[in-house]
Amino acid sequence: MLLDGKKILVTGVLDPRSIAFQAARLAQEEGAEIVLTGFGRGRKLTERSAKRLPERPDVLELDVTNPDDVEAVVAELTERWGRVDGIVHAIGFAPASCLGEDFLEAPWEDVATALQVSTYSLAVLARAFRPLMVAADGASMVGLDFDATVAWPGYNWMGVAKAGLESLSRYLARELGPDGIRVNLIAAGPLNTMAARSIDGFSQFDEVWGARAALPWDLRDAEPVGRNIVALLSDWTPAVTGEILHVDGGVHAMGA
Repeated sequence: MLLDGKKILVTGVLDPRSIAFQAARLAQEEGAEIVLTGFGRGRKLTERSAKRLPERPDVLELDVTNPDDVEAVVAELTERWGRVDGIVHAIGFAPASCLGEDFLEAPWEDVATALQVSTYSLAVLARAFRPLMVAADGASMVGLDFDATVAWPGYNWMGVAKAGLESLSRYLARELGPDGIRVNLIAAGPLNTMAARSIDGFSQFDEVWGARAALPWDLRDAEPVGRNIVALLSDWTPAVTGEILHVDGGVHAMGA
């Protein structure tokens, strides 16, 4: 029961294949009470997925680009829990022009959307929930990454956004460390999630990982990533912050 009694906010649950769903499921199995977030039409997908968790959690409306939504969730969890022990940041979006083959053709307006939603949103959550995490006396934020040290085919501006997320996580680790709040990322290998299927050329990743992974890698199994999220949320990683943990079968460490 690594998360016994902990209060965890989980964003980004779209369907049972998503990393966030596995994190939510495992968090419940390890003793946490969780709340999910969704917004707009996607909230229906989140609510449908919530029914398939061991215990059906509430789903709160949260568009990270809408300050009113953020304030409302903070107010709800302040009244409900009085603290937040952990936050799973599984938020990412890029307009179609930011993905695919025409990297230089994406207009700034679309790039700005990708950066606001996929990168800046981590800072939005950190600022808004900081008092509740301070009240937890040792909280943890865990974000989802995809190795941004290299350029991936078709990933384009989302890759740039992830590079910003990696840098941002280090600055947040420095900023929030004195409050006892840890900030880490997990750089997951490719998984057959709803988000991944929106990337043109995603099928190429299957070949790359099959050839280069030191450990077997299954694109259909997000549980290994979920387990590591739970570990970083738990009290068993007390001195770990500003870290990017690669859960990718070892591909990041392999040469050509």
